[in-house]
Amino acid sequence: MPRLSEFYGITISMYFNDHAPPHFHAYYSGRSALIGIETREVIVGSLPDRALRLVKEWAELHQGELRANWAIAQVEGDLQRIEGLR
Repeated sequence: MPRLSEFYGITISMYFNDHAPPHFHAYYSGRSALIGIETREVIVGSLPDRALRLVKEWAELHQGELRANWAIAQVEGDLQRIEGLR
């Protein structure tokens, strides 16, 4: 599973040929969540409140890049890294 970004101890990844709806995986401190690209809402799993706020902020800033990576992941191409929060 390619890593797209890392920031503040949070890792963002995306699987190749993953199921709909378009989403990414966020990991922090032994917890994980699937986050919808369009809605930025948790589909499955959970993260601590602060980590989830940071992930949602990051996803809003990089929604276009997430959409592009989702399309690439569906054909198993080379995913592009996305800058983390600073």
